[in-house]
Amino acid sequence: MPVTVLLVDDEPLVRAGLRAVLEAQPDIEVVGEAADGAAVIPLLHKLRPDVVAMDVRMPLMDGIEATRVVLRTVPDPPKILVVTTFENDEYVYEALRAGADGFLLKRARPAEIVHAVRLVAEGESLLFPAAVRQLAAEYGTSKAKAAMERASLTEREAAVLRLMARGLSNAEIAARLVVGVETVKTHVSAVLAKLGARDRTQAVIAAYESGFVAPS
Repeated sequence: MPVTVLLVDDEPLVRAGLRAVLEAQPDIEVVGEAADGAAVIPLLHKLRPDVVAMDVRMPLMDGIEATRVVLRTVPDPPKILVVTTFENDEYVYEALRAGADGFLLKRARPAEIVHAVRLVAEGESLLFPAAVRQLAAEYGTSKAKAAMERASLTEREAAVLRLMARGLSNAEIAARLVVGVETVKTHVSAVLAKLGARDRTQAVIAAYESGFVAPS
């Protein structure tokens, strides 16, 4: 089955460019478009896409609020890929904190766009660029540090979280730690549960905000 994508951006040329790049792939299908975050929810119920490529800044409802609404109201929500012009935009970081699964620059090369969609659809690794890691570290708080300490991760769980923060997939983590993929999945689930994180993105944000992992 192809990965289905909903494009959400107030610039028609951006939507047209993304559609052309994605529909050139045999395993990706663009099933719809919207010009604002306010139009996303009805389309999700109708189209049920796997991935939403969401612009951050839009006139009526921006990508941050749209992400919050999707995750709060849609059962089994799609993956959300933040699309933006500037990688060090604090809006991007807020969208990731709100629950977005990845990050894509509008100026990205076609191969990078396709890779980003496939990556977030798989859900086992992250698009978390250096500029966003730095923002996460700058937003660090004593509360985040205390929460990480309370999590009491085991040595192996800590190692898995560090590798997650570097963007490695479960298979790559398994190879690095010389364990099975199912073992890694068990550790990832334990890390998410201990941190109270909805997904890998939220766990990695917690890792940077707490200082558990330093930006590089």
